[in-house]
Amino acid sequence: MYTLLRENVEKHIHLTDEEFAQFSAPFYLQKVQKKDMLLREGEICKFEGFVNKGCLRVYYLDESGFEKVLYFAIEGWWITDIDSFTNQSPSILNIEALEDSEILMITYPYKNILYETLPKVEKLFRVMTQKTHAALQRRMISSLSKTADKRYLEFITKYPQLEQRLSQQQVAAYLGISHEFLSKIRKKVSRLR
Repeated sequence: MYTLLRENVEKHIHLTDEEFAQFSAPFYLQKVQKKDMLLREGEICKFEGFVNKGCLRVYYLDESGFEKVLYFAIEGWWITDIDSFTNQSPSILNIEALEDSEILMITYPYKNILYETLPKVEKLFRVMTQKTHAALQRRMISSLSKTADKRYLEFITKYPQLEQRLSQQQVAAYLGISHEFLSKIRKKVSRLR
């Protein structure tokens, strides 16, 4: 159950078997079905999760009621509303399972206990937060400076394993375009291949 989690942790820091046992002990397995909501706008995010199996999306609704996807999370990726989780404040995000999924979750109090009892964990989450921040910064720059065509090509190049698992509407919501426009882009791209 913890194999994938350990592989992920080892990409950032080394933990002995004893340290990993201490690290993984507060995590609990949450199984969710497709379309289940892990978090709804207005709720306080009480977990940080590691996706052991499945696919989820983090999104919000804009003023017009259109979905805007911040990111997707598949096996080996982390998922949370970092603002709500860190500040224990109401979320503006929603987290939904796009497939039957299994998530290893840790609560805010237990994460803080790990910081105190296992100092390496603070380094782990600091490094992961920095990498996430850098990825979000790159995504923001891409959204502001690239055409929808280029953003789509970037998406399918960077995340080839995701495109097959998502609907056209979900990909469009991630790219910030209509699914009709995405359809036109896909046709253009397929002609170029």
